[in-house]
Amino acid sequence: MKIAIQGVRGAFHETAAQQFFGREVEVVPALSFQELFCLAEQGAHCDGAIAAIENNLAGSILGNYKLLQNSRLQIVGEVFLPIDQHLMAMPGTDVHTLQEVHSHPMALAQCADFFKQFPHIRLVEADDTAASAQRIAASGSRHIGAIAGELAAGLYNLSIIARKIQDNPLNYTRFLALLPPGNRQFTSAVPNKTSLCFIVPHQPGALSKVLAQMADDGANLTKIQSVPIEGTLWEYRFFLDFTFSEESSKALILNNMQKNVTQLQILGTYRESTLELL
Repeated sequence: MKIAIQGVRGAFHETAAQQFFGREVEVVPALSFQELFCLAEQGAHCDGAIAAIENNLAGSILGNYKLLQNSRLQIVGEVFLPIDQHLMAMPGTDVHTLQEVHSHPMALAQCADFFKQFPHIRLVEADDTAASAQRIAASGSRHIGAIAGELAAGLYNLSIIARKIQDNPLNYTRFLALLPPGNRQFTSAVPNKTSLCFIVPHQPGALSKVLAQMADDGANLTKIQSVPIEGTLWEYRFFLDFTFSEESSKALILNNMQKNVTQLQILGTYRESTLELL
């Protein structure tokens, strides 16, 4: 199975793809999330995609909500991936001989405390964690390191010289597994979670009415995110995830939502992933 990922081989997206679709999955790199969605929708070069949607430290990736809402792809599952940042370099390199370390700005920021003990190392922002590892391997330089995941170190034959250097050990990213409609190969036999987006009338109490009714109907709200509606001032589309106990309760929840919203779009129904803290 071919799955589009954002970034080059060895990115955290590839690790998430392997975790959901299996280790034999073939990944198709995309330079941007927009390209990722296009590749998965066209279907000529891949069967689906996996896309990050939120990080527990950095928050939601708002642009991906818009891409998801405008896409015909359906959510068929989710992955909670621990983001362990490792310092890697050419084999035989010592951290004290490094002059520069390259990585994505978020990765550098997440490892700021570690580098306080090495003030001689210059931190250089790059477009991608795995791409930084790839470039260092190609250059062969023993004075430049990269921050990336363990998969990247293995793919590009780099040595990990310091493991899990992120400041906060509880660093997790939630990824969504996406497939075109009709592809049920990886759809759970017992789904218990639905993702959707909706718009409520622009009047006082409209959102609280929807949420109160959902609570009465037995929905367990796990995520709500507001995204501005283009072409309007201070009006929002709401993206929401909820879990349910059985199919009949999901039908009741959605049926009552229809009565209180002006627009409703189901983004996918799938099996909730279990978050295992390491």
